[in-house]
Amino acid sequence: MKSWTWLSRIVQNAPVINPSILAADFAHLEDEIRKVEAAGAEILHLDIMDGHFVPNLSIGIPVVEAIRRITQLPLDVHLMLSEPAKYVKAFRKAGADILTVPIEVLDDPRPLLDEIRTLGAAAGLAHNPPTPIEKLSPFLKDCELVLTMSVMPGFGGQLFTESVLEKVRYIRENTDSGTLISIDGGINLQTVVRAAEAGCHLFVAGTAIFGAEDYTVRMRELRRQANEAFLSQKR
Repeated sequence: MKSWTWLSRIVQNAPVINPSILAADFAHLEDEIRKVEAAGAEILHLDIMDGHFVPNLSIGIPVVEAIRRITQLPLDVHLMLSEPAKYVKAFRKAGADILTVPIEVLDDPRPLLDEIRTLGAAAGLAHNPPTPIEKLSPFLKDCELVLTMSVMPGFGGQLFTESVLEKVRYIRENTDSGTLISIDGGINLQTVVRAAEAGCHLFVAGTAIFGAEDYTVRMRELRRQANEAFLSQKR
């Protein structure tokens, strides 16, 4: 697999909190991004929704392009799309550094993961709470990032699905040390601990950050909670 300096840095700095732009105030998006940068963000998470694979619509290529112009942070772009292969090239051109695609719409994701890497982005594979680990398992060695959804994708502010942590443990045991293990959905000061104990490196947090009065304090709290739990599972 190709080596990316920024990806290696995030793996080495784990656990890392990944602010989800979906929960930001879009009327003041640049200000919101500046605030999470100042709060210590090392990466930004962008959810792309098509109204088909998930029952919601979100941002598209022009917004990703605009975000790319105002930040140097890596952009972790999750394509919640029924036909992600049609759009990877356009989102990479818009500025995506990681392109994550859903296993649920791909019989064999390897050709698309290879295409993503050919485009110069890191390749990620996502799976939803009901998806059995057996569907994902054959492809764990083919990605730089594995994303476990701990809610059904489509809307922010949902409650964390505890049962997905068993799949996270399996992923941790069956990927190498350079693979980012990410989780998204219902992450807060309590659930970040359980996710870190299970072996996650990267924690996508939306309302937990953008709903806080002080982003710096909240990012620090989340990182501290995750770090203590992450270190305990490594002992």
